Amino acid sequence: MGKFKHAIAVAVLTVVTAAGLYFLFSWMFALPDPASTQAGPIDIMFQSHFVMMAILFAFIMVMVLYSVVVFRRRPDDTEDGPHVHGHTGLEIAWTVIPTLVVIGFGIYGFVVLGEITSEQDNEMTVSVVGAQWSWSFEYPAEDIRSNRLVLPVNQPVLLELESVDVLHSFWVPEFRVKQDLVPGTVKTLRITPTKLGSYRLRCAEICGQGHAGMLANVEVVSQADFEQFLVDSAFRYSDLTPEERGEKFYLELSPACSGCHSLDGRVLAGPTWQGIYLREETLADGSVVIVDDEYIRNSILNPNDHIVAGFSPNVMPQDYGEQIAALEEQILASEGAEIDVIADLIAFMQTLDQ
Repeated sequence: MGKFKHAIAVAVLTVVTAAGLYFLFSWMFALPDPASTQAGPIDIMFQSHFVMMAILFAFIMVMVLYSVVVFRRRPDDTEDGPHVHGHTGLEIAWTVIPTLVVIGFGIYGFVVLGEITSEQDNEMTVSVVGAQWSWSFEYPAEDIRSNRLVLPVNQPVLLELESVDVLHSFWVPEFRVKQDLVPGTVKTLRITPTKLGSYRLRCAEICGQGHAGMLANVEVVSQADFEQFLVDSAFRYSDLTPEERGEKFYLELSPACSGCHSLDGRVLAGPTWQGIYLREETLADGSVVIVDDEYIRNSILNPNDHIVAGFSPNVMPQDYGEQIAALEEQILASEGAEIDVIADLIAFMQTLDQ
């Protein structure tokens, strides 16, 4: 037993230290409660990485510290230590074993990736559009568009993701999966939500000045509540008041006005809309204007003509005129109603008190 005492001591200390490190890692890097089918295999893979990191770090540090303490030079020891010229078996082992572990984790990750991206039966398709700095969602089968993502529980969902400007990234931490949105390309992401509740969609790719505010609500609801959501969302613009239409346009134009203009006084990429109507604004050239109907309409159609002091040009999209004209034509064709989108936006602005 005597000649194995150091090996036994190192083994025991390694096991104890690894266990402590595993629980430390699990606490430090705790994930939110899982809420999708895809979260299960991803969480297991996370835990397996924690185990491997804890074992590897514990083994190395225990060996080093144990050697420093137990095999340190004594005060009366003046002789040279034994000369070691290498150990072929050890050198092969510490080369081959880590290589096999890395390859094994690579294969494991490939299997998990295939599992969480494989096509599911009875998938529901939702189109997701990211823009500086807002999200919009469309349910093609129902011809419904929304500024919040509502999903029925236990329903496999295929998300088709697009960006209209720069790189964005779709990330709901409770779902675990994440996917970049690349301009000019439709990316896909599969999610099967398993837990009722409200979640928060974040952009996980730095996308400019308003990146931190690029958020959207995600709601996982029962099938009955989802069907009610579809019924409630199937509306006619012509049935709404100008102020109600203006609020919907504020949220649903792409990119949404809400991505740059707050309603509560917060300064985002553009001036807040709180109390904006008939407010005096100082422009970048030092002149002062009144935010009236004419100024608002021109600012939407020609956003670089009059830049408010403290804000930058070329942030607001230059094609809102074409977008709005196309939307008005679409409403006219589908509902037979002539709608002035900008007038409705102005009507909504007038409801936003200081």
